[in-house]
Amino acid sequence: MPIRLHVNVDHVATVRNARGAAYPDPVHLALLCEDAGADGITIHLREDRRHIVDRDVARMRESIGTLLNLECAATDEMVAIALRVKPDVVTFVPERREERTTEGGLDVVGQRASLTDKTAKLRAAGIKVSFFIAADPAQLEASRGAQAQQIELHTGPYAHAYAPGATAARAAQLSALFDAARAARTLGLDVAAGHGLTRHNVVDLATIPELEELNIGHAIVADALVMGMAGAVRAMREAISRGLARRT
Repeated sequence: MPIRLHVNVDHVATVRNARGAAYPDPVHLALLCEDAGADGITIHLREDRRHIVDRDVARMRESIGTLLNLECAATDEMVAIALRVKPDVVTFVPERREERTTEGGLDVVGQRASLTDKTAKLRAAGIKVSFFIAADPAQLEASRGAQAQQIELHTGPYAHAYAPGATAARAAQLSALFDAARAARTLGLDVAAGHGLTRHNVVDLATIPELEELNIGHAIVADALVMGMAGAVRAMREAISRGLARRT
């Protein structure tokens, strides 16, 4: 099974917003990603609009030719925006104003009633719904109960364990992701993953048989400073392919 690569262009907007300029344009960079072989584009519209802003979302919907995945908090405001813009996928993620980046998975168990209601509205509009969750059996079960069609496994703990001397911790995190992906598939959920992934740590992750999609942003934007956006996308795809070749 191939793995779709969705490129998150949030940090292109971060660079733009640092100077309050009109450049670099995340839409332009998203189009370069598509030309280089990206299967989709991911953007996170945060409550504080720290990188992607509402105009970016509308322009992205009008411009890209692949798949648009809108990450957002599970709020009434964001659901209303999604229903108006009609991305292909909405991924609900946890969000705190003071965090530098997403710090954990969605608490589906504790928010199941609210998530079920919001998911139903999006699905009725033909929008696929994904939940960004930890590799936790209880969260998987709750995600299925809340009618999510896909889960995105939070790979931050795995990425943090991918350091010299952390072999045991890395193996444990990877094993948990293998188990969660298998369980999700058994529940009838599509399986994606993302957060903290690089050309180096994605290879082992891509060996997970049930994994269908990766959402990767920061590392690709960082690599683009050296090799250009198209080169960074191609390099990430090559790393994913090396993992796919090792699947048993």
